[in-house]
Amino acid sequence: MLIKVDRTKSINGLKNCISEVLSDKDVKGIMILACDENSYKVEEVDSILKGLSLPVFGGTFPEIIYGNEKLTTGVIVAGLSEDPEVTVIPDLSDDDADYEKLIDERFSHDKLPVTMFVFVDGLSKRISALIEALFNIFGLEMNYIGGGAGSLSFEQKPCLFTNDGLLMDSSLLVSTNIKSGIGVKHGWEMISGSFTVTESNRNEIISLDWKPAFDVYREVVEEHSGKKFADDNFFDIAKSYPFGIHKLDAENIVRDPLMKGGEKSLICVGEVPKNSVVDILNGNRDSLVAAATNAVKIAEEVFIPGRKSIKTTFFIDCISRVLFLEEAFQDELEAVFHPDISMIGALTLGEIANSGKDYLEFYNKTAVVGVFDQ
Repeated sequence: MLIKVDRTKSINGLKNCISEVLSDKDVKGIMILACDENSYKVEEVDSILKGLSLPVFGGTFPEIIYGNEKLTTGVIVAGLSEDPEVTVIPDLSDDDADYEKLIDERFSHDKLPVTMFVFVDGLSKRISALIEALFNIFGLEMNYIGGGAGSLSFEQKPCLFTNDGLLMDSSLLVSTNIKSGIGVKHGWEMISGSFTVTESNRNEIISLDWKPAFDVYREVVEEHSGKKFADDNFFDIAKSYPFGIHKLDAENIVRDPLMKGGEKSLICVGEVPKNSVVDILNGNRDSLVAAATNAVKIAEEVFIPGRKSIKTTFFIDCISRVLFLEEAFQDELEAVFHPDISMIGALTLGEIANSGKDYLEFYNKTAVVGVFDQ
């Protein structure tokens, strides 16, 4: 990949990076990773994107990764030497949308990709339904990697880069022939459970074991943390205590509680199905950094061309891991970074991946490492 970075909030920084990448005749497509704090004006970005002759995809995220740095402002523009095919799936919160049908109608089935980038509006309500539809259609015939774009303000707004401009409440399925290896680990450990989700509505847990979800959660978390929930500190405490959804013969799928809902419910990043069994989890600096280290090892082990062929590491990590680890997040970056290999990535609202062997999932609070041959 041809990688250019600008660390400012300026729209001119985005323009300049795109121009530099486009000056290389071998570039066939563009990926953009930008910080939400840039606060680009939508109309200015749309004018740039609609004028591009090459396929473009990507998103705005709470923070992005360049080498062993995390950036709170700025943009990364990566030029791909493979021609990406970008499929937009709209209405990612529509209760009536049939995503299998939409994917089948819009996706070119001439040749299956080797690696698919999947970017979604991280505040949409039916992300897991889209991921399930993808898996039902394509199974494990390719590698997938991506995550949720958006803002830590939790205000839903245009956050996905396309040739039609910035989009919201949508997903991007980006087919490429890039060879990849994917590793996924989270490092969170059970402190209490198990509970049955007796009522839920998409990403809202209404009751656990027929008790109000917040009451059950509060009792466990307050006892373990020694802290008390108030009107203004829910996420400050909850960022350390995600849910883990049980999966047969696999690591729990982590779900981040974002806020308290009405009638003592809990609003999460991603759906939590009724009748699923969940634990309440906690972690520490060592367990999370070890998980990232293991994710790198898995990615390299399953990378078919072999480690010497790795040109780029693509690190998708959850922004709530940053908020949890604080200064120790630098240790997680160093665990993934290799000085001889370019590294870019995003700190996301949810992570999307499979390893080519496991189910495709929408994760929270999870480290996803991809290694590429370009």
